[in-house]
Amino acid sequence: MDSTWITTLLLTLALAGCLYGLTTAWLAGRLARKAAPRLAPDAPRPSVTVMKPLCGNEANLYENLTTFCTQAYAGAVQVIFGVQTAGDPAIAVVHRLQAAHPTLRIDLVVDARQHGANRKVSNLINMSGLIAHEVVVLADSDMVVGPDYLERLAAELARPGVNGVTCLYHGVPAHRTVWAHLSTLAIDTQFLPNVLMGTALGLAEPCFGSTIAFRAAMLAEIGGFEAIKDDLADDYALGAALRAQGGLVAIPSFTIGHTCVDTSLPELWRHETRWNRTIRNVDPVGYAGTLVTHAFPLALIGALMPGSGHLALAVAALALACRIILCMRVERAFGLAPHPYWLLPIRDLLSFAGFAWCFVSGAVTWKGHDYRVVADGTLIPEPGLAPEPGASST
Repeated sequence: MDSTWITTLLLTLALAGCLYGLTTAWLAGRLARKAAPRLAPDAPRPSVTVMKPLCGNEANLYENLTTFCTQAYAGAVQVIFGVQTAGDPAIAVVHRLQAAHPTLRIDLVVDARQHGANRKVSNLINMSGLIAHEVVVLADSDMVVGPDYLERLAAELARPGVNGVTCLYHGVPAHRTVWAHLSTLAIDTQFLPNVLMGTALGLAEPCFGSTIAFRAAMLAEIGGFEAIKDDLADDYALGAALRAQGGLVAIPSFTIGHTCVDTSLPELWRHETRWNRTIRNVDPVGYAGTLVTHAFPLALIGALMPGSGHLALAVAALALACRIILCMRVERAFGLAPHPYWLLPIRDLLSFAGFAWCFVSGAVTWKGHDYRVVADGTLIPEPGLAPEPGASST
């Protein structure tokens, strides 16, 4: 059987992927040069409640959370931390923060009630009764921000027609393992470029758990966090709800850090499977279209086809060169440290395997709990996961 047409198709897709990578490299530079809005120095700053759902003592948790407690912000700030079990080790971290920052209002909610399949959203529902200020900022526990973070969010949210603000993020390895660096590369050379391309073409309206900022009054208008209690893509669903009120969700020109804590291949695989399943359920056509972004694996498969010749190897080498160019451009645009470029071929092969696997598997593991994901993106807990009664707050 003549496989020439298969080789030709694979190499054509790989070349398209090279062009895609170079285009996203240019888009990264364009976003970084975008002028950021600023509040007038004498303008009043809105009061802010930062909500941080926690689960366990993750690597660098105290250091990550400290960046939210040391903001150079002129308005009133409240930070709410929430956990779902009284024995959660994150509680001790919160107590350390309360002792280290006595002038900052830091509230801790310990509440085991489960309101839906999404445990993070249940945590937010339990925490929401303590919201005290006019702007709410949600941010995942593994995020790292600069001291001007709240100031920049407030400036974005003050723009006319803006109902919410979300942030792009870059990877920050929590340790010097290969797995943490591979996780960082996935964010910086795949997630970021795909978002830049999707938003530039008007094909994506993202909203990320890295940051979602909105006015507290808007929460009641969209039905509270209860409206998204069963969604795997809770961040996307919240962004869609904010847009449905007639405003946009802005994406500033800066990135914040996402701590990459993976210490093994199974751990890396589990969380990337969850990411892929989320993206596939939010935008199945777009997810399938990202096939073109896997230029190196496609060229490599083409090179393994009978009679492929030296052209396929040349295309594979070109694909790797384009990936390095993209990586360097992202580093320069957002002020990131250089990556270990020798890991890029391994990173690309793992990403392609994860991309393909998500067409045959609907299972995800999230914070130690197993779920199935049905066609509409709803989480279905596996047997053995039951709601927990009881609640307390401090």
